[in-house]
Amino acid sequence: MSNHLSEVRKLLAEYGQEHLLMKYDEFSPEKQEKLLAQIKAIDFKLMEKLYLQATDPVINEDITVEPVPYIDKDSLPGPRANCYRELGEDAIRDGKLAVVTMAGGQGTRLGFNGPKGAFIFDKENNMSIFEALTNTLKKVCEQFLVDIPWYIMTSSENNAETIKFFEENNYFGYESSAIKFFIQGELPMLDFNGKILLDENYMPKMAANGHGGTLFSMEKSGVLDELRANGIEWVSINGVDNVLVKPIDPIFIGLSIQRNVLGSIKSISKAEPNEKVGVICKKNGKVGVVEYTEISEKMANLRDENGNLVYGDAYALFNLYNIEGLNRVAEISLPYHVAVKKADYIDCSGKFVKADKPNAYKFEMFIFDSYEMFKSVGVLRVKREDEFAPIKNAEGVDSPETALKLYREYMSKQ
Repeated sequence: MSNHLSEVRKLLAEYGQEHLLMKYDEFSPEKQEKLLAQIKAIDFKLMEKLYLQATDPVINEDITVEPVPYIDKDSLPGPRANCYRELGEDAIRDGKLAVVTMAGGQGTRLGFNGPKGAFIFDKENNMSIFEALTNTLKKVCEQFLVDIPWYIMTSSENNAETIKFFEENNYFGYESSAIKFFIQGELPMLDFNGKILLDENYMPKMAANGHGGTLFSMEKSGVLDELRANGIEWVSINGVDNVLVKPIDPIFIGLSIQRNVLGSIKSISKAEPNEKVGVICKKNGKVGVVEYTEISEKMANLRDENGNLVYGDAYALFNLYNIEGLNRVAEISLPYHVAVKKADYIDCSGKFVKADKPNAYKFEMFIFDSYEMFKSVGVLRVKREDEFAPIKNAEGVDSPETALKLYREYMSKQ
């Protein structure tokens, strides 16, 4: 251990982060080893670069934003829809599809102490979010007589609990060998002086690296290698909190195959001009997503000759990638974005500080930035009421109550 400790001390001195060993001598041998391992896993050169990005951001040239061309699923002519459907169904039967669910979050905002996917949103039927997602995938597996590989991305915080939840529920009837779990990456949080924060256990305070980190974690954990080795050609990546998500959609897959794209996105119509959602646009000629804060009031309210919002394609985490697209993203990597957050921490004197205002930098990658790396991207607009019932808030909009209502209405039509 002494060699490890001397290496770590030297590393911390180089980057001015010696405070991370503040309580090292008081720790048990096991906790000492854990702390040293965590510190050695930190890319201090990257953190230095990200701190510079946060404190001295590069001002980019003006971005040209244009509406994105899309295909409306409901308006597709019959022969064209059938062509896409047949292409997609053939790919599903041939075992070319895999699904990734981003499930690293906790149910804190819902008043639930556990993985968000384990939250029971339908109390009458004792149905969790995970069970609803499983049922959707099971129907496709039964229809096409295949076991679709399902990768569930957890976090260091909820990984063990998520696996246990699936085991205790017998994987909700899904083929257990087809479900695999991997853990999302994390980065330390920095204070405004560039120091890595310590959490209440005197360990580096870590935060998830954003939904774009999914692609990085797939590469690092070996998931991408496994997909390639198993002949997977298309990977659907979605969030855990939408109980109406359709990860395997033959028309969406077929459209992507026919257009020979490396990635595709589904959009939904914005509920109203100022809805707080990212908007799918063309940014400097490339398909991307513009945050609602970056859309002017005039752009948000602009309508075409039919009365539809010109910038009305909301991004809702419906992602489909060709395996070559994932390879490209893994090679190039995504940019990091800086967020200023409130974070409780242990200060340099060893005192616990409860944050009452934003005091720390958090760094995230956004999955939609990947689409700007592709020459062309398919955009399919789908019905909001058929595919979007998110559970984000305990009450009001996007709550268990609204999601359950949408879920039941959709299921009653099937």
